[in-house]
Amino acid sequence: MAAPSCSAPGVWVRGSWQRLGNLFTFVSKPLCSAAAASRPLDAQRLAERLRAQKQEQKTKKPVPTNPVQRRVQELLQFTEQLQRVHPNVLAKALSRGLIHQDKDLVVINKPYGLPVHGGPGVRLCISDVLPVLAKMLHGHKAEPLHLCHRLDKETTGVMVLAWEKDVAHQVQELFRTRQVTKKYWAITMRVPVPSAGVVDIPIIEKEVQGQERHHKMTLSPSYCMDNGKTVRVRTSRNAHLAVTQYRVLSSALSSALLELQPVTGIKHQLRVHLSFGLDCPILGDHKYSDWNRLAPQLSACILKKLGLRQSKARHIPLHLHACQLTLPALQAGKEELNLVCKPPRYFVHSLRRLGLKMPSRDQNGDEEATHSGAQ
Repeated sequence: MAAPSCSAPGVWVRGSWQRLGNLFTFVSKPLCSAAAASRPLDAQRLAERLRAQKQEQKTKKPVPTNPVQRRVQELLQFTEQLQRVHPNVLAKALSRGLIHQDKDLVVINKPYGLPVHGGPGVRLCISDVLPVLAKMLHGHKAEPLHLCHRLDKETTGVMVLAWEKDVAHQVQELFRTRQVTKKYWAITMRVPVPSAGVVDIPIIEKEVQGQERHHKMTLSPSYCMDNGKTVRVRTSRNAHLAVTQYRVLSSALSSALLELQPVTGIKHQLRVHLSFGLDCPILGDHKYSDWNRLAPQLSACILKKLGLRQSKARHIPLHLHACQLTLPALQAGKEELNLVCKPPRYFVHSLRRLGLKMPSRDQNGDEEATHSGAQ
């Protein structure tokens, strides 16, 4: 009987084992090569990670020996860290620095670099931590706190929160009707003349042309000079009434400490009135120090006193502090609330370096000037 053909399908013959062995070898080679390739890939990633760490260590900024430069670097790092911390950590920090607390209100000391509301590029803001802060102060069943007003991201100082929405609306109405007295401290470049007065110039928002196109608030005066004569001009319908009272508390050769009392509450009002109205921009105001550029304009005298180079001037924080807020009584039979907040450390250090004096109140309530180093 003839032997079956070795090419017939499904027949187990000696020649078929060779073909199956070749097939196994063909299939297993890619699998083995893939497993072998994965090992060098992991090693390559590890090597890249080590190189990145070494590069980060090389590019790590050295700690400045100058105390002012070191403080500026610390403040810049602190501002960046504020955007990365957990809301619980930020709420804990705010709770430790409470200025006032009662059954209606909570008053915090707003830190530098922390925005009040969210927006593009904002990871963390005060409004995000209000529920956590309320639970820390009143237990886990507490309702979130409510904002009563706002401060700019770079402004420090007194900020009022309310437990109930109705109370928040009541405080907001007091702000809107200008029944709240607000006082700020600002360190300015140059000394205003006269040393006390009122800036009553409307403010309007305009687009700045040039390489860096952006929008700024600016003055929209009702009068202008024409051939030596004062001429009234038509006020834009988009301009806002803006009034600021100011007085010099302390002055040096090229800088001053001012007390500011805004009568109105227009966006960036204090910064615009000081920079464009009095020609005394606030120290660290990189937006309004110059109309065309978003860059600080510091004199050589101020840089020398601060111990900074011009290349580091952009890291100087805004020296604008909400130092006092007087709130009328919210209910009959209660007294007005006078809230006072000390300036941050960098503010006090700048006063000392610039040779300025910070006022303080003695036990009788009279105001006197004392050296900032005594604080």
